[in-house]
Amino acid sequence: MVRFKNRYITFEITLGDKTNKPFPLKINALHFAINQIVQKLYGDFGVAAIKAGFSAKYCNAHTRIALVKTRHGPHRFLLESIPLINDIAGRLVSVKILYVGATMKHCFLFIKKYQQKKLEQIWYTLKTDAERKNMENALMTLTHSMKEYT
Repeated sequence: MVRFKNRYITFEITLGDKTNKPFPLKINALHFAINQIVQKLYGDFGVAAIKAGFSAKYCNAHTRIALVKTRHGPHRFLLESIPLINDIAGRLVSVKILYVGATMKHCFLFIKKYQQKKLEQIWYTLKTDAERKNMENALMTLTHSMKEYT
């Protein structure tokens, strides 16, 4: 039996209007935006290549970090198209790839470390303990899918 290799791409979405409001990021909207940009760059061949095994696995509205899974090989199409995404669900965005991993566990460990670094940067700008606690809860709360891997 043949083993299929996968790649997991972790990226951060920055809103074009530079607000810190939570962006209600939906997995379907992300999936549609990625398919749309791959269609634009590579046509039907690119969409067909990434279709098998492509799914959006994780989206966090507070940190605006997302994780998508694709097969090894066609992942190159995604690596070149994801930074070019400028519209998700009608909002102007810019996307920066943070990490590409072979397992979901390593991606979630990277996300955890990345969010801890962000929390340390923001920690000293907050005045009260209540603000600090709320920010820590927002950044470090793990979803059910992340708890299985960390």
